[in-house]
Amino acid sequence: MHVKIPRVPLVATLAAVVAAAALLAAPAPVRTPATAGLVRLTGKSPTPTVPEPTTAAWVAPRPTAPAPTVPGATTPGTRPPVVDHGPRTGNRVALTFDADMTDAMRYQLRSGAVRSYANLKIIDLLERERVPATFFLTGKWVEQYPAVTRRLAANPRFELANHTYGHLAFTSDCYGLPRIAEREMTADVARTFDVVAAYGGRQTRYFRFPGLCHDRRALSALAPLGVTVVDGDVVSGDPFATSWRPVVRAALAGVRPGSVIVLHVTEANAPMTDEALPHILAGLAERGLEPAPLSEVLGVG
Repeated sequence: MHVKIPRVPLVATLAAVVAAAALLAAPAPVRTPATAGLVRLTGKSPTPTVPEPTTAAWVAPRPTAPAPTVPGATTPGTRPPVVDHGPRTGNRVALTFDADMTDAMRYQLRSGAVRSYANLKIIDLLERERVPATFFLTGKWVEQYPAVTRRLAANPRFELANHTYGHLAFTSDCYGLPRIAEREMTADVARTFDVVAAYGGRQTRYFRFPGLCHDRRALSALAPLGVTVVDGDVVSGDPFATSWRPVVRAALAGVRPGSVIVLHVTEANAPMTDEALPHILAGLAERGLEPAPLSEVLGVG
Protein backbone atom coordinates (compact mmCIF):
# COMPACT_ATOMS: atom_id res chain seq x y z
CA MET A 1 0.00 0.00 0.00
CA HIS A 2 1.07 3.62 -0.46
CA VAL A 3 1.62 5.13 2.99
CA LYS A 4 2.27 8.75 3.88
CA ILE A 5 4.83 9.49 6.57
CA PRO A 6 2.94 9.92 9.88
CA ARG A 7 3.82 12.31 12.74
CA VAL A 8 4.02 12.74 16.84
CA PRO A 9 2.36 10.30 19.60
CA LEU A 10 -0.06 11.29 22.32
CA VAL A 11 -1.51 9.19 25.12
CA ALA A 12 -5.28 9.13 25.74
CA THR A 13 -6.70 9.59 29.19
CA LEU A 14 -8.49 6.80 30.99
CA ALA A 15 -11.69 6.93 32.90
CA ALA A 16 -13.81 4.35 34.68
CA VAL A 17 -17.07 4.61 36.49
CA VAL A 18 -17.67 2.47 39.58
CA ALA A 19 -21.00 2.39 41.37
CA ALA A 20 -21.05 1.17 44.96
CA ALA A 21 -24.29 0.20 46.64
CA ALA A 22 -24.96 -0.08 50.32
CA LEU A 23 -25.48 -3.25 52.38
CA LEU A 24 -25.99 -6.32 50.14
CA ALA A 25 -25.83 -4.56 46.72
CA ALA A 26 -22.99 -5.64 44.44
CA PRO A 27 -20.86 -3.18 42.38
CA ALA A 28 -22.37 -2.19 39.05
CA PRO A 29 -20.54 -3.64 36.03
CA VAL A 30 -18.09 -1.41 34.22
CA ARG A 31 -18.47 -1.17 30.45
CA THR A 32 -15.62 -2.73 28.53
CA PRO A 33 -15.07 -0.91 25.25
CA ALA A 34 -14.69 -2.71 21.95
CA THR A 35 -12.15 -0.22 20.77
CA ALA A 36 -9.57 -1.91 20.43
CA GLY A 37 1.00 15.14 5.52
CA LEU A 38 -1.99 17.17 5.20
CA VAL A 39 -4.40 16.19 2.47
CA ARG A 40 -4.97 18.60 -0.29
CA LEU A 41 -7.82 16.77 -2.03
CA THR A 42 -11.17 18.46 -2.48
CA GLY A 43 -13.28 17.49 0.55
CA LYS A 44 -16.86 17.71 1.66
CA SER A 45 -19.02 20.80 1.69
CA PRO A 46 -20.57 20.57 5.15
CA THR A 47 -24.07 21.53 6.17
CA PRO A 48 -24.19 24.82 8.12
CA THR A 49 -24.08 24.09 11.82
CA VAL A 50 -27.12 24.72 13.99
CA PRO A 51 -25.99 25.05 17.62
CA GLU A 52 -27.36 22.15 19.56
CA PRO A 53 -25.80 20.40 22.55
CA THR A 54 -25.12 16.71 22.43
CA THR A 55 -27.21 15.01 25.09
CA ALA A 56 -25.59 11.57 25.19
CA ALA A 57 -23.23 11.20 28.14
CA TRP A 58 -20.13 9.09 27.64
CA VAL A 59 -16.92 8.42 29.50
CA ALA A 60 -13.67 7.96 27.62
CA PRO A 61 -12.45 4.37 27.95
CA ARG A 62 -8.91 3.14 28.41
CA PRO A 63 -7.61 2.61 24.85
CA THR A 64 -7.05 -1.09 24.26
CA ALA A 65 -4.94 -2.81 21.65
CA PRO A 66 -7.03 -4.05 18.71
CA ALA A 67 -6.69 -7.65 17.65
CA PRO A 68 -3.84 -7.88 15.12
CA THR A 69 -6.13 -9.71 12.70
CA VAL A 70 -8.50 -6.74 12.36
CA PRO A 71 -7.87 -4.92 9.05
CA GLY A 72 -6.19 -1.58 9.63
CA ALA A 73 -4.93 -2.43 13.12
CA THR A 74 -1.54 -0.89 13.94
CA THR A 75 0.63 -0.80 17.04
CA PRO A 76 -0.98 1.44 19.71
CA GLY A 77 1.29 4.25 20.85
CA THR A 78 2.66 5.05 17.40
CA ARG A 79 1.32 7.65 15.01
CA PRO A 80 -0.96 5.98 12.48
CA PRO A 81 0.01 5.54 8.84
CA VAL A 82 -1.93 7.62 6.33
CA VAL A 83 -2.97 5.73 3.21
CA ASP A 84 -4.12 7.08 -0.16
CA HIS A 85 -4.34 3.86 -2.14
CA GLY A 86 -3.22 0.26 -2.40
CA PRO A 87 -0.63 -1.35 -4.67
CA ARG A 88 -0.90 -0.33 -8.33
CA THR A 89 -1.10 -3.93 -9.44
CA GLY A 90 -3.97 -6.23 -10.25
CA ASN A 91 -7.42 -4.87 -11.02
CA ARG A 92 -9.06 -4.13 -7.66
CA VAL A 93 -10.37 -0.76 -6.41
CA ALA A 94 -12.22 0.21 -3.22
CA LEU A 95 -15.60 1.92 -3.17
CA THR A 96 -15.84 3.78 0.15
CA PHE A 97 -18.94 5.59 1.38
CA ASP A 98 -18.88 8.20 4.16
CA ALA A 99 -21.93 8.39 6.43
CA ASP A 100 -21.75 11.90 7.88
CA MET A 101 -23.98 13.10 10.71
CA THR A 102 -23.70 16.36 12.63
CA ASP A 103 -25.98 17.98 15.19
CA ALA A 104 -27.10 20.36 12.45
CA MET A 105 -28.06 17.43 10.23
CA ARG A 106 -30.01 15.80 13.06
CA TYR A 107 -31.82 19.09 13.63
CA GLN A 108 -32.79 19.19 9.96
CA LEU A 109 -34.19 15.66 10.21
CA ARG A 110 -36.25 16.45 13.31
CA SER A 111 -37.54 19.70 11.84
CA GLY A 112 -38.57 18.01 8.60
CA ALA A 113 -36.24 20.19 6.53
CA VAL A 114 -34.77 17.02 4.97
CA ARG A 115 -36.18 13.53 4.56
CA SER A 116 -33.17 11.28 4.99
CA TYR A 117 -29.40 11.09 5.33
CA ALA A 118 -29.37 7.36 4.52
CA ASN A 119 -29.46 6.64 0.79
CA LEU A 120 -31.04 3.20 0.66
CA LYS A 121 -30.93 3.16 -3.15
CA ILE A 122 -27.14 2.92 -2.93
CA ILE A 123 -27.33 -0.02 -0.53
CA ASP A 124 -30.03 -1.69 -2.64
CA LEU A 125 -27.82 -1.50 -5.74
CA LEU A 126 -24.70 -2.76 -3.99
CA GLU A 127 -26.64 -5.69 -2.55
CA ARG A 128 -28.42 -6.52 -5.80
CA GLU A 129 -25.20 -6.47 -7.83
CA ARG A 130 -23.15 -8.13 -5.05
CA VAL A 131 -20.67 -5.26 -4.99
CA PRO A 132 -18.22 -5.03 -2.06
CA ALA A 133 -17.89 -1.66 -0.31
CA THR A 134 -16.50 -0.08 2.85
CA PHE A 135 -18.61 2.33 4.92
CA PHE A 136 -16.99 5.02 7.07
CA LEU A 137 -19.63 5.61 9.74
CA THR A 138 -20.04 8.48 12.18
CA GLY A 139 -21.34 7.42 15.57
CA LYS A 140 -24.29 9.80 15.32
CA TRP A 141 -25.29 8.35 11.94
CA VAL A 142 -25.26 4.85 13.45
CA GLU A 143 -27.43 6.06 16.33
CA GLN A 144 -29.81 7.75 13.89
CA TYR A 145 -30.04 4.68 11.62
CA PRO A 146 -29.55 1.52 13.73
CA ALA A 147 -31.61 -0.67 11.38
CA VAL A 148 -29.59 0.45 8.36
CA THR A 149 -26.37 -0.16 10.28
CA ARG A 150 -27.53 -3.69 11.11
CA ARG A 151 -28.22 -4.20 7.42
CA LEU A 152 -24.69 -3.08 6.50
CA ALA A 153 -23.13 -5.25 9.20
CA ALA A 154 -25.09 -8.30 8.03
CA ASN A 155 -23.65 -8.14 4.52
CA PRO A 156 -20.38 -10.12 4.29
CA ARG A 157 -19.28 -7.94 1.34
CA PHE A 158 -19.39 -4.75 3.41
CA GLU A 159 -16.69 -3.51 5.81
CA LEU A 160 -17.37 -0.99 8.59
CA ALA A 161 -14.92 1.80 9.42
CA ASN A 162 -14.76 4.94 11.60
CA HIS A 163 -15.54 8.53 10.53
CA THR A 164 -15.63 10.19 14.02
CA TYR A 165 -18.62 10.52 16.31
CA GLY A 166 -20.15 13.81 15.16
CA HIS A 167 -18.18 14.84 12.05
CA LEU A 168 -16.32 17.70 13.73
CA ALA A 169 -13.13 19.04 12.15
CA PHE A 170 -9.77 17.91 13.55
CA THR A 171 -8.01 20.98 12.15
CA SER A 172 -8.90 24.63 11.76
CA ASP A 173 -10.24 25.89 8.46
CA CYS A 174 -11.72 22.58 7.32
CA TYR A 175 -14.56 23.50 4.95
CA GLY A 176 -16.40 25.43 7.64
CA LEU A 177 -16.87 22.46 9.98
CA PRO A 178 -16.87 23.32 13.69
CA ARG A 179 -13.68 22.12 15.35
CA ILE A 180 -13.33 19.52 18.07
CA ALA A 181 -11.08 20.34 21.03
CA GLU A 182 -7.71 18.62 20.83
CA ARG A 183 -8.18 17.05 24.27
CA GLU A 184 -11.38 15.36 23.02
CA MET A 185 -10.05 13.87 19.78
CA THR A 186 -8.92 10.48 21.10
CA ALA A 187 -12.12 9.84 23.05
CA ASP A 188 -14.28 10.88 20.09
CA VAL A 189 -12.73 8.26 17.81
CA ALA A 190 -12.63 5.59 20.53
CA ARG A 191 -16.30 6.19 21.24
CA THR A 192 -17.16 5.66 17.58
CA PHE A 193 -15.33 2.34 17.47
CA ASP A 194 -17.44 1.29 20.48
CA VAL A 195 -20.69 2.35 18.81
CA VAL A 196 -19.90 0.60 15.53
CA ALA A 197 -18.47 -2.56 17.14
CA ALA A 198 -21.81 -3.35 18.78
CA TYR A 199 -23.22 -4.24 15.34
CA GLY A 200 -20.66 -6.92 14.50
CA GLY A 201 -20.00 -7.71 10.85
CA ARG A 202 -16.67 -6.99 9.18
CA GLN A 203 -15.13 -4.56 11.65
CA THR A 204 -11.92 -2.68 10.81
CA ARG A 205 -9.51 -0.22 12.40
CA TYR A 206 -9.68 2.10 9.40
CA PHE A 207 -10.40 5.77 10.13
CA ARG A 208 -11.18 8.74 7.91
CA PHE A 209 -11.04 12.38 9.05
CA PRO A 210 -13.96 14.66 8.18
CA GLY A 211 -13.07 16.68 5.11
CA LEU A 212 -9.85 14.60 4.91
CA CYS A 213 -8.38 17.33 7.14
CA HIS A 214 -5.58 16.33 9.51
CA ASP A 215 -2.27 17.55 10.85
CA ARG A 216 0.46 16.41 13.25
CA ARG A 217 -1.65 16.98 16.35
CA ALA A 218 -4.65 15.15 14.95
CA LEU A 219 -2.52 12.14 13.99
CA SER A 220 -0.87 12.15 17.40
CA ALA A 221 -4.28 12.05 19.08
CA LEU A 222 -5.02 8.77 17.30
CA ALA A 223 -1.73 7.11 18.34
CA PRO A 224 -3.22 5.23 21.34
CA LEU A 225 -5.96 3.66 19.23
CA GLY A 226 -3.97 1.53 16.79
CA VAL A 227 -5.62 2.68 13.55
CA THR A 228 -4.81 3.27 9.90
CA VAL A 229 -5.93 6.61 8.45
CA VAL A 230 -7.45 6.27 4.98
CA ASP A 231 -7.77 9.35 2.78
CA GLY A 232 -8.27 8.19 -0.80
CA ASP A 233 -6.84 9.08 -4.19
CA VAL A 234 -10.16 9.55 -6.06
CA VAL A 235 -12.57 12.11 -4.59
CA SER A 236 -15.93 12.05 -6.37
CA GLY A 237 -17.16 15.46 -5.21
CA ASP A 238 -20.66 14.03 -4.73
CA PRO A 239 -21.72 16.19 -1.74
CA PHE A 240 -24.25 18.76 -2.98
CA ALA A 241 -23.81 17.75 -6.61
CA THR A 242 -26.76 18.81 -8.77
CA SER A 243 -26.10 16.30 -11.56
CA TRP A 244 -24.77 12.73 -11.58
CA ARG A 245 -22.50 13.30 -14.59
CA PRO A 246 -19.75 15.34 -12.83
CA VAL A 247 -19.69 12.74 -10.05
CA VAL A 248 -19.11 9.96 -12.59
CA ARG A 249 -16.41 11.95 -14.39
CA ALA A 250 -14.57 12.67 -11.14
CA ALA A 251 -14.80 9.07 -9.98
CA LEU A 252 -13.47 7.62 -13.22
CA ALA A 253 -11.00 10.26 -14.39
CA GLY A 254 -8.08 9.24 -12.21
CA VAL A 255 -9.05 5.73 -11.15
CA ARG A 256 -6.30 3.10 -11.35
CA PRO A 257 -5.63 -0.32 -9.83
CA GLY A 258 -5.45 0.12 -6.06
CA SER A 259 -7.54 3.32 -6.05
CA VAL A 260 -9.69 4.28 -3.07
CA ILE A 261 -12.80 6.13 -4.29
CA VAL A 262 -14.51 8.51 -1.83
CA LEU A 263 -18.32 8.69 -2.08
CA HIS A 264 -21.17 9.43 0.34
CA VAL A 265 -24.27 7.54 1.44
CA THR A 266 -25.91 10.64 2.95
CA GLU A 267 -28.89 11.17 0.67
CA ALA A 268 -29.92 14.75 1.48
CA ASN A 269 -26.46 16.27 0.99
CA ALA A 270 -25.25 13.84 -1.70
CA PRO A 271 -28.47 13.41 -3.70
CA MET A 272 -26.90 12.35 -7.01
CA THR A 273 -24.74 9.48 -5.76
CA ASP A 274 -27.35 6.77 -6.30
CA GLU A 275 -27.82 7.93 -9.91
CA ALA A 276 -24.08 8.13 -10.48
CA LEU A 277 -23.23 4.74 -8.98
CA PRO A 278 -24.49 2.50 -11.84
CA HIS A 279 -22.45 4.58 -14.31
CA ILE A 280 -19.39 4.40 -12.05
CA LEU A 281 -19.70 0.61 -11.84
CA ALA A 282 -20.08 0.37 -15.61
CA GLY A 283 -17.06 2.61 -16.16
CA LEU A 284 -14.94 0.51 -13.81
CA ALA A 285 -15.95 -2.65 -15.66
CA GLU A 286 -15.03 -1.06 -19.01
CA ARG A 287 -11.56 -0.34 -17.60
CA GLY A 288 -11.20 -3.90 -16.33
CA LEU A 289 -11.39 -2.78 -12.70
CA GLU A 290 -13.28 -4.66 -10.01
CA PRO A 291 -14.58 -3.29 -6.66
CA ALA A 292 -13.25 -5.10 -3.58
CA PRO A 293 -13.29 -4.52 0.19
CA LEU A 294 -10.84 -1.83 1.29
CA SER A 295 -8.77 -4.32 3.27
CA GLU A 296 -8.19 -6.40 0.14
CA VAL A 297 -7.35 -3.38 -2.01
CA LEU A 298 -4.78 -2.29 0.54
CA GLY A 299 -3.26 -5.73 0.42
CA VAL A 300 -4.14 -7.05 3.87
CA GLY A 301 -7.16 -9.21 3.10
